[in-house]
Order: sequence, then C-alpha cells, then structure tokens
Amino acid sequence: MNFTRASDERNITQSAFSRRIKALESWVGLPLVNRATYPVQLTEAGQQFLPVALAAISQLSESRQSLRDADRGDSQFVRFSVLHTISVNYLATRIEEMQRQIRDLRTRVVSDSLSTCCELLVEGAVDVMLCYYHHSVSPMIDGAAFARKDLLTDRLIPVAATEAVRARGWDLGRQDGPPIPYLAYERSSFLGMVVENIIGRQPLNVEKIYVDSLVETIKRRLVTGSGFAWMPETAIAAELANGVLVPIGDEGWCTSLTISALSNPAAFDPTARKLWELL
Repeated sequence: MNFTRASDERNITQSAFSRRIKALESWVGLPLVNRATYPVQLTEAGQQFLPVALAAISQLSESRQSLRDADRGDSQFVRFSVLHTISVNYLATRIEEMQRQIRDLRTRVVSDSLSTCCELLVEGAVDVMLCYYHHSVSPMIDGAAFARKDLLTDRLIPVAATEAVRARGWDLGRQDGPPIPYLAYERSSFLGMVVENIIGRQPLNVEKIYVDSLVETIKRRLVTGSGFAWMPETAIAAELANGVLVPIGDEGWCTSLTISALSNPAAFDPTARKLWELL
C-alpha cells in the first residue's frame, strides 16, 4: 500500500509504476486504488479484483514453468537473460567463441528489460543473467544469493554524427547558440537512470526530441544526424573507428559501466558449469 516501495520492488520509477496502475484501472473501467487516503487503500472494486488477478498470475506462472521444464528436459539449453544492448554488442560474439570450446553447446537468450532479466534469474528460469552495473544504479537483486563475474568495462559517452557536429558546432560544453537535439533513453530504463546521474545539475543547452529505451533504435537515428545521445562504447565501436560518430563532450560527460554476469552455480548442469568457467 505504498507506491514508492512498490515501484522499488518492480525496479521502475514511481511515475512509470503509477502509469501501469492507471492503465490497469482504464482496462477494468473502475478505480482500483483510493489515492485520497494515507496509506493508499484498495477501493471496493480493487478488493474484488485482487484475488482474480492473483489467481490469473499464478495460473500463467504455473503454465509457463511447465512449458520451460518440458523444454529444458528435451533440449538442455543454457539459458541467458540479458539487456538488449549487451546481447547485441557483447554476448552474441562471446557465445560464438564459447561454442568453439564447448562441444554441443546450445544457448537460449532472452533479451529484455533489467527488471524482467532479474525476475527470470530469481525464478530460476535462466542459468545466467548479464547486466550493467554502475555506481549510481545497480540491479535490484540480492547479491549474496548469486555468484557474480565482472566481464568487461564499458563507457557511456555522448556522441553525434560527425557531419552534423562539423556543420552545426555541437558541443555539450557550449551554452550559446541553438539547443542540440537530444535522443534520450526512457528515464525508467537502466541507461536512462545512469544518464540522469551524469547530467545531475550540470547546465545543458539541449532539446529532447526523441525518447526510447532501446540503444539500437536510438543509434539508427544517431548516425543519420538527428541529434546526439549517450551510447555504450561497445555499441558504437565501429562507428567511432570509421569516423561516422564523434564524442561531443569531454570526460566529465562520460562514465564507466561494468558488464557483469550473475548466476546460481549450485543449479548448474555440467555444460552450464563449463560455460560459467569460460565466461
């Protein structure tokens, strides 16, 4: 009965959590939460809907687990949950390397949000989770319950298309001139929260023109010269090397990220254990 605690448990911002509750109320057609009381209480409709919702979630979870158990018995895949950008720019190549070292290695990768990736690991639905760690934002997960390996240090840097920078003089250090078009991450996403920490109270002469939670989607607009964005260096290594993209701020606008793997080795089969050792 507390929106702040509930949103923390879901690993999303309170505003995003509130939007989900309002969307559910819109779908039901009646208010489910009485926000005029403190602490908040369920309305009569909310009290009637709660056991129905719990039963539906329980049935869905049981069905999902049954399907996964059947698939695990037949296929013996090593399962990963991973943030989208890590999947594209790190894990796919790493799996190819490990498949040359582990005979008959088969993997299944679920690319999703940080909250979903954590949930799958905690439920035992995956063997390994890959995510970012940052000093200001960490996964909402009990670190003592899982083994952790730090795999790679990445950097989050503000970049833009080289031609646009030359033509328009984009520089985060400048406060004069027209604002720089800003391609931003959804604030409730992991990278969105990290960028908010970087910006802090520093003045920025920018105008937010686009918001998305996927690095690859923002990158497509970035290379066309639509604006600037903070990008993981691993996601734009080729574009930096060939000069398509350039940084538009000094080191004060950059930060380090750690790509880490978490798992419960006690639940590993022999193949998963070999993979964890190589990872």
